[in-house]
Amino acid sequence: MPRRGEANPALRARGPPVRVPPQPQLDARARVVVSIISHGHRDAVLALLRDLSRHARHSVARVVLTLNVAEPGLKAAAAAACAGVPLTIRRNARPRGFGENHNAAFRHARARAAVDAAAHFAVINPDVRLHADPFPALCAALALDPRAGCAYPDQLDARGLPCNPPRPVPTPVNLLRRYVAGGEQAQRAEWVNAAFAVFRASTYQALGGFDPRYRLYCEDVDLCLRLQLGGWRLARAACAVQHAGSRASRDSARHLYWHVRSLLTLWASDALKRWRAR
Repeated sequence: MPRRGEANPALRARGPPVRVPPQPQLDARARVVVSIISHGHRDAVLALLRDLSRHARHSVARVVLTLNVAEPGLKAAAAAACAGVPLTIRRNARPRGFGENHNAAFRHARARAAVDAAAHFAVINPDVRLHADPFPALCAALALDPRAGCAYPDQLDARGLPCNPPRPVPTPVNLLRRYVAGGEQAQRAEWVNAAFAVFRASTYQALGGFDPRYRLYCEDVDLCLRLQLGGWRLARAACAVQHAGSRASRDSARHLYWHVRSLLTLWASDALKRWRAR
């Protein structure tokens, strides 16, 4: 999605392969339920499903694909692209927000015992590409630290360069440091981008998932803060994925409105108040 919501023409360029170390076979008990949301990104979704089928079919227990808008003909194409991986397709009667969609996918999987069997729940943007199976490393990061509630990979752009690194909370002061003073790298990492994140199912359930007040933007910040306030940690895994996301809020008035509204919601949130007071 441009940020996490709209299609990006750059997705058609596969880019250089992402080099990751060989990973051990994933324990059958640690298989992952994957949630993907499509807002009309047919081509990107099909590419990601093919990647999951090619590289991660032994790691993924089920893919839950949510169609946030009508996409005629995608069902059959998705089933073919996702060969070898169980696929459930959900259709919304009306468009819903990023977090609300993933929460609904989680509930759907739990109702069918898929999440309980997998023990891990992954949220992945359609504009992510896989060149290897990242899940063994992600699940290993969670297994190695009992207090880790979320594992995340490094994200690389189409050139193979790092992008979307873990960052400090986007408070007004930190945003000034990032965009004016250029001091982002010197600051601590307090949240991770939810374009690709793997959660313990028990952690996601305990937190109630994403806060649906955030339609798009900052829902990952809020969830990471609540996760850490609850005593869990964020765990970086020894793997990488390609993320071709752009910045829609710089080009779209609607996305800019959602971004500003989400920032204001975050700044007034109980989670941020408790984070600052800890």
